[in-house]
Amino acid sequence: MADRRIFVDLSPLRRFPSFRRLWLGQLVSGLGSMLTSVAVPYQVFRLTGSSFAVGMVSLVQLGPLLVGSLLGGSVADAFDRRRILLGSQLSLAACSTGLALNALGGRPALWPLFVLPAISAGFSGMDSSTRTAAMVSLVDPDALVSANALRQLLQTVSLVAGPAVAGLILARFGAVAVYWSDVASFAVAMTSVFGLPSLRPAGGGTRAGLQSMVEGLRYLKGRQAVQGTFVVDLDAMIFGMPRALFPAMGIGVFHGGATAVGFLYAAPGAGALLGALFTGWAARVRRQGRAVLIAVALWGLAIAAFGLVSWLPAALVLLALAGAADIVSAVFRGTILQLETPDRLGGRLFSIQIAVVTGGPRLGDAEAGLIAALAGVRASVVSGGVACVAGALLLGRLLPGFTNYEAPPERLSS
Repeated sequence: MADRRIFVDLSPLRRFPSFRRLWLGQLVSGLGSMLTSVAVPYQVFRLTGSSFAVGMVSLVQLGPLLVGSLLGGSVADAFDRRRILLGSQLSLAACSTGLALNALGGRPALWPLFVLPAISAGFSGMDSSTRTAAMVSLVDPDALVSANALRQLLQTVSLVAGPAVAGLILARFGAVAVYWSDVASFAVAMTSVFGLPSLRPAGGGTRAGLQSMVEGLRYLKGRQAVQGTFVVDLDAMIFGMPRALFPAMGIGVFHGGATAVGFLYAAPGAGALLGALFTGWAARVRRQGRAVLIAVALWGLAIAAFGLVSWLPAALVLLALAGAADIVSAVFRGTILQLETPDRLGGRLFSIQIAVVTGGPRLGDAEAGLIAALAGVRASVVSGGVACVAGALLLGRLLPGFTNYEAPPERLSS
């Protein structure tokens, strides 16, 4: 009988208590982290009045993030993942505590808003790589697809609720309350990890280190299907992610203050959440590489249109459409990566994916801030969306192994 499932499958949360515990803990800490991801650029823009400075805050996080992600994948394939998660969560809580203390004064210092998020990005990369590997190990093979869908749902819920709540808290209570809320969320996440069993990699793992990381990178050579999952996402995020401009647009274009800024940050996640809830059809798509390219092109078109409007509700709708296209791209990119990666390299390949998914937007922040400084906010948004579409078309020609990728028939719902 044909599979006509429409909504996301929640059965792993019922069947696997340890997976449920880790998932719920990450939901809380993810919401807290999104609060901080709004408060930091908002504070920087208020202190400097510069979208370029906001973009630089994100750019300085890129190096630590890449190192933390790649190192995290190697470490996650070598040691007890439960202990790694506890250490990373404690370190992230310490960084948020530092931001809260800095915000206590009447005028916070600027340098902690650069340094502490950069340190936090490194630990976040390690935490994300380890958490992904841990979540996969906590469910049976027949539940992997559903577990990965729930992981995407978790991220989209954080993207929606976190920024919207951050805007409201910033407007009413200020940045100090935002940062202390983030600290509290990490405490909840650590409690959830305490209840997990030991999570050593199967077979004892492989030795962590540079050679292990290089082995993961070397696997990409000549494999266009896997390469495409990374490069296409970089195209979308570097050129078509204007989030560094949200403070300037919320305040200067839409004249809505902190609340409008929060809604702008939340809108792509709202679209992604709706998209994630209605992805049952995706299991029946065989031309998955082409589906990714179409989704990325739709993302770019929506972002370009967003840069042209002056009415906040229309802007939010366009950002939501972009977010829905992005979640479709993410589902197919994740599926291709999972199908084409051997189990022994799972942690390291997932770490590369996390480095790309989280690093690309930071490069995009820098690109958007630079173009805004040179040509204006609207020109930066529109040109980025157009460049994203052009990049998708170009990559479709340069990577035929990705464009023509088809999922094996036996892995599709029949």
